Formats: sequence, C-alpha cells, structure tokens
Amino acid sequence: MLSWAVFALLALLVAAYVARPLLSAGRRETEVRSDVALYRAQLEEVDRDLARGTIGAEEAERARAEIARRLIAADRAGAARATEGPARWPAALAGLVVLAGGLSLYAVIGAPGAGDLPRAERIAASAAMRDGRMDQTAAEAEAAAMPQPPAPEIPEDYAALIERLRQIAPTRPDDIEGWRLLARHEGQLGNYAAAARAQEEVLRLRGDEAGIADRTLLADLYVAAASGYVSPEAEALVRAVLAEDSDEPAARYTLGLLYAQTDRPDLAFELWRPVAEGGDPASIHTRLARDQIPLAAQAAGIDYAPPAQRGPSAADIAAAEGMDPGSRQAMVEGMVAQLSTRLAEEGGPAEDWARLVTSLAVLGETERAAAILGEAREVFAASERDMAIIDAAAEQAGLDG
Repeated sequence: MLSWAVFALLALLVAAYVARPLLSAGRRETEVRSDVALYRAQLEEVDRDLARGTIGAEEAERARAEIARRLIAADRAGAARATEGPARWPAALAGLVVLAGGLSLYAVIGAPGAGDLPRAERIAASAAMRDGRMDQTAAEAEAAAMPQPPAPEIPEDYAALIERLRQIAPTRPDDIEGWRLLARHEGQLGNYAAAARAQEEVLRLRGDEAGIADRTLLADLYVAAASGYVSPEAEALVRAVLAEDSDEPAARYTLGLLYAQTDRPDLAFELWRPVAEGGDPASIHTRLARDQIPLAAQAAGIDYAPPAQRGPSAADIAAAEGMDPGSRQAMVEGMVAQLSTRLAEEGGPAEDWARLVTSLAVLGETERAAAILGEAREVFAASERDMAIIDAAAEQAGLDG
C-alpha cells in the first residue's frame, strides 16, 4: 500500500503542475478585461479635457492614438483568451486525466501490491533460472517442434555426396576427418543438430587435445540447434574455453547470450563490450555482439552506443560480393590502407595486426606484410595469446619462418 500512496501523491503533483498554467489563464483573462475598461475611460477623459480647453487639438489627437493602440492590443488579447474557452474546466479535466490515467496505467502494467525486489534477490532469481533450465536434448526437441525454414536447394550430386558421407561416418567411428567433414557440411545445410552430433564425435576422438576452436564450434552448433537457446552443455563448453582464454570472442558472446536470456543484462554487457568494440568485423560473433549490446545496455540502465565499426561492415562485405574484380580489388585495397593507417596512428589489438598481415599477403605485398609482421611481433612479444594470433596469421600468409 505504501507504493500506491507514493504513486498517488506523485500523480497529484503532476496534475497540479499541468493545471497551474490553465488556471492562471482565467486570472489573465480578468486582467485583460480590466485593461480594456481602463483605456476606454482614458479616451473619455481626453475628450473631456479637450472640451474644457485644458489640452489642444494636436495633443488630444496624439493621446487618442496612443490610448487607441493600447486598447486594440488589449482587445486582441481578450479575443485570444476567448478562443481558448473557459479556463477552469480544461484544468480540471487535465488534472483528472493525469491522475486517473496514471493510476489506471500502473494498475494494468505495474505490480500493485508487489514488494521491492532487492538486487540480491534478482541475482538469486537469475541464478535459479540458469540452474533450472532445460538441457540440450530437450531444447533441440522443442526447437524441432517449431515451424522450420524450407531446406536449401542444392545440386543433386552434392546431396548424394552428403548422404554418402552420412552413411560412411558411423561405420568408421575413429575417422576424425570424416566426422569433421560431416559436421561442416551438415552445418552449411542448416542441419545443426546433426552437425552437433558429428562435432561431438570430433571432441570424443580428440579427448584432452580438443582445442578452443573445436569446443567453440560445438557450442555454436548447440546454440543453433536449439534456436538460439544456450543450454547447460553449451555453457560448460564456453566456460572451459574462457578458463583458458578469457578474451575468446565466440565464448564471450555465447556466455553473454546466456546471461541476457536469464535476466542479467549487466553481465551480458560486460562480456559483449570487448567483442563489439575490438572483435574482427568479419566475425559473426562480433556482428551479433554489436547488434545486441545496445539492448543489453538499455536493460541494465547503461548509457552506451557502440563505437564506429573497425574494418569492413557486413554491408561492405555484401557489396563487395556483387562487384566486378577490378572494383572489388580497389575496395579491398582501400580498406587495407585504412586499417594500416589506423594501426600506425592509434595501434590496435592483435587481431587487427593479424588481419593486416594476411590482407597484405593476399594483395601480393609480401615485403610489406613481412615488415608489419616483424613490427607486430615486437609489439605483442609479452603476450603469449597475442603472439599465437600473430604466428597463425604469419602461417596463413606464408611468412612463417
């Protein structure tokens, strides 16, 4: 009941604020009528003074003109007030609407009678949501029961090849490459549950040697197979990845998605921000983080807008696909030049340096790529993680060794 009393008091104050200028309009209308009567009396007084000879004709004419000007102005003000109608019933109506409307709206969309929910209780409720959520099997079953998009059209020979791969892989359970191929192609066809089963076999065969890429791929397939839902199995995978590399963007995005789904937008924001601001623009996880972080920030009460995107946007990439080879080459060269200039002037994460090295190698500028590679290795020599990124880029560019 205390909350009801507080809201009612606030509504009364707002109603009074709204009604005040309307009520004061009635007082101003009375003042206008008094002014008109005064000016007319002054005109009559000028006529009497002229008749008595106390003022001359020229002076009387000037006085009449000045008083007439003021009288006209007062008449116009009175007319304007008249078109507004009586002042008090709009004031009463506005106050009633504000008061009744506010209380009615609160009764409909608010929670009258509900007590405060302290932060500790909200955090506990969020944890309970995570602890009690369904597992991957149930999530996939629920997703499968939903309307499915039409299957993509594929060439008959490709479809026959995939079907053959589906038959062969189970007969060779220890053939890791067969499972990798099956996971990749099932994923490309949108058969995410089947792709996840194949990727599970890859992790089974790799055992303790399963790398970060293997686990993040399986987590992504789990989420896709569950129509965007982050299951406990997907959570376990990304938490293990983050225990090894706290900056891994795919794992940060997926764990942030879990928190966004369980009423912890503040934690989702913290996880997504480095990805949205410093991730590879071509990465799906970077694009997803950038798209969703404004909503997380708003829900968490944080005033935030993602900075300008670094590197080509998704629209740039789509535009490049429709260009002729010459235009595409010019576009790529322009983007590489912008990236090079920014890194020279502002610096950047290892991912940006790695992208510059590989991009220069693709453009055939191997000497420049090698120079950038050497500079990057000096910059990131103290970070084992960053050096791994740079070394991988060097290998990809054919500059390793």
